[in-house]
Parts: sequence; C-alpha cells; structure tokens
Amino acid sequence: MGCRNTKISSSNTVVLGVVQIMIGIYHVFMWYFLLLLYMGQIKGVFGTYEPLTYKMGTSLWGLAFVISGAFTVKAAKYRSKYMLLCTMSMNILCIIITLIAASLTIVELAHFRSVSYRNYGQAKLGREVSRVLLCSYPLEFGIALTYSISGCSYLAEAQDESLESVTEIVEGNS
Repeated sequence: MGCRNTKISSSNTVVLGVVQIMIGIYHVFMWYFLLLLYMGQIKGVFGTYEPLTYKMGTSLWGLAFVISGAFTVKAAKYRSKYMLLCTMSMNILCIIITLIAASLTIVELAHFRSVSYRNYGQAKLGREVSRVLLCSYPLEFGIALTYSISGCSYLAEAQDESLESVTEIVEGNS
C-alpha cells in the first residue's frame, strides 16, 4: 500500500486543522461580502449581476471546511479509529466540495454577461473576489488530501498492529 510511509505529527495535524478553519472562515466572510455587494445593485437596463457561484452559495460551503478543520484538530488530540474515519470522511467531502466550487468559479469567470453601467463596478469587484477565492481552493484541496493520506497511513498501521496481536494470541494458545 502506497500510503503506509506517510507520517504527520500531531502538532502538524493541528496546524493543518487550524489553517483549514481559517480558510473556511475566510470563505464565509467572502460570501457575506458578496451578499452585501450584490444586494446593493440597482436594477438597470440590462438587469443585475448574479453569478452562478453566488446563487449556489459556494463560498458558504466554507462551513464544511470549518467543521472538517475542527474534526482534524480533535482527531490530532484523540486518535481513535472512529474519530479518524469521521475526519477522513469530512476531508474527502472537502476535496469534493473544492473541486465542484473551483469548477463553478471557472465557469463563472469564463462567461461574463454584460450588466448595466450602474452595476458594472459591483460586478467587476465580485469577479475579483471570485478570482481570489479560486486561488484559495488549491490550498484547501492540498490540506484535505494531505490529511486523508496521513489518516490512511495511520489506519493501515493500526490494522497491521491489530492483526499481529490476534496472531500472537492465537499462537500463544497453541
């Protein structure tokens, strides 16, 4: 198995979790900023600018990053099999969310419908926020993938130890 040689100390795992929480909080604040930005638009000749990521609330999906980071910090302190499985599941969910959100952001940035002159500045600022958020998705993806690989390593090691102890018990009874 390829993930058996990967080890991350518990202090590094805590740092990964804290960074994950900070990224999640950042995404939630950016969603709130976009909410205020787009709610302040004036109905113009061409309508208002409501991009796909805003309608879907992709920045609000940062709550999953916060929850996953909290699980990661807790799993660093209490390494039980079930806590590790729960944390790995949350990190895999974060990987999926990151891929979907990055794809939606790329689609949004690729297609720009013209808006009325009054709302052009708000639409342009919103697109810049989307570009900044697009830069943070690879960081979240890397953190979630790193923890998932190290969690796989820990589970494989724990499984090998439990198999060895069962073998020793069976051989000891013979």
